[in-house]
Amino acid sequence: MSENEIRLQKAIAQSGVTSRRKAEQLIEQGRVKVNGVTVTELGIKVSKSDKIEVDQIPINKEPVVHYLLYKPRGVISSVSDEKGRKVVTELIPDSEVRIYPVGRLDYDTSGLLLLTNDGELAQLLMHPSHQIPKVYVAKVKGIPSKELINQLKKGVRSKGELLKATKVKLLSVDHAKNTAIIELTLHEGKNRQVRRMLEAINHPVIKLKRERYGFLNLKGLQPGGYRELTAHEVNQLRDEALKSKK
Repeated sequence: MSENEIRLQKAIAQSGVTSRRKAEQLIEQGRVKVNGVTVTELGIKVSKSDKIEVDQIPINKEPVVHYLLYKPRGVISSVSDEKGRKVVTELIPDSEVRIYPVGRLDYDTSGLLLLTNDGELAQLLMHPSHQIPKVYVAKVKGIPSKELINQLKKGVRSKGELLKATKVKLLSVDHAKNTAIIELTLHEGKNRQVRRMLEAINHPVIKLKRERYGFLNLKGLQPGGYRELTAHEVNQLRDEALKSKK
């Protein structure tokens, strides 16, 4: 295999169509053609000059990109919004390829969000078996007791689900305003998890920010700012997801 050739399933995954594992299934099901010929073997290698079709539709062999965005509050973690609200992809006008967010942050939550067209990596990061730590900082109403802080680590019930943090720190308190700042580290990624956990202990969120995603942080970025990940960071992120598998 030359340096310019890659496995067919990897080429499909890099196009953003689906994950590599799903691409392998599509090949075995006879739903993929290379230069007009149906391929059912997984060992095929392709180059940029080859025409690849999935279900009769040519894939776009776009360059693979990975962005780290400091998402501001008041922006939707999506590629479009039926209500016309601003979406995260609008914050990265430099991208010449179609990108999408890896997971999501709520409309009113700020912080670190990854965007890419790397379908394989996105699937790997979002799969529930891969538990990359995510660190959030929340400003809450009231000052939670040590017992309630410990309860967040043991787990709290919300809508029939047991939600828990792996680490919780009380960073500061403001007795005059009756507020506190709490840092929570999660391995899960359930819908509105931090907000639901803090509501469950009667200390609702006033402001919420995701500070870190694995080893990545927001250093050097302001809200709305972004940068491309380095090749080393992408490889490290992939390795961390695989090592964190349940």
